[in-house]
Amino acid sequence: MAVVVILEMPGMTQEKYEQSAEKVAGRPGPVKSPADWPVAGLVSHTSAPTDDGWLVVDVWESEEAFRQFGETLVPILRELGLPDVQPRTYPVFNVVTR
Repeated sequence: MAVVVILEMPGMTQEKYEQSAEKVAGRPGPVKSPADWPVAGLVSHTSAPTDDGWLVVDVWESEEAFRQFGETLVPILRELGLPDVQPRTYPVFNVVTR
């Protein structure tokens, strides 16, 4: 079952987000496609600045796919000084894409 994952990251800046994206992709530059992620299963990724940090909303094909991605993401967030990010996951009811 697909899941929505919400990551609220107080203290994250655009610079840190860009650094994390490069580390996730394993190369310089922004992530532009699900193929840029180190594991399969990403349906969509959206990020935005907030008043106190950064917000990421992902849709993953399954909770297991997100869990696998977390094995890559958590060390990156720790390295960037964000050790306490707690993702919230919800089962997907509907996804509409262009």
